[in-house]
Amino acid sequence: MSTVEHPPAVEHPPAVDAASPTEPVEPEVDFDSAHEAEHPRDVLYIKVAAALFVLTGLEVFTSYAHWLGGAFLPILLILMAVKFVLVVLFFMHLKFDAKIFGRLFWAGFFLAVAVYCTALATFHFFAS
Repeated sequence: MSTVEHPPAVEHPPAVDAASPTEPVEPEVDFDSAHEAEHPRDVLYIKVAAALFVLTGLEVFTSYAHWLGGAFLPILLILMAVKFVLVVLFFMHLKFDAKIFGRLFWAGFFLAVAVYCTALATFHFFAS
C-alpha cells in the first residue's frame, strides 16, 4: 500500500480590514444621474425624428418636382446634408460627447469628402 504525500500547509497573510489605508477608497458617484444630466429628454429626440420625417418628405417632393429643372440636385444634396448632421449630432450622441470625438469625426468626414471629390475629379466628373 502506497502512501500519498500531502503538500505542506500554506500560510495565508492575515486579513486586511476594509478601512485599511492600503486599500484605495473610491468616492460614491451616482453614474446614472450624471449620465442623465448630460443627455436631453425623449421629447428632443421625437422633435428631431419629426424634423427628419419632414425633410424626407421634402426630398421625395423635390425628386418628383420636374419644374425645378437642374436645381433639384443641389436642393437634394442640401437636404441630405442637413439630415446627416441631425442624425450624427443627436442619434449618434456626438453633440453630447467630448469635443475631441466631434473633432475626430468631422476631420475624418471632411478628409473622406476630399478624397471622394479628388477621385471624381480624376474621372473628369466635374467637367462639363
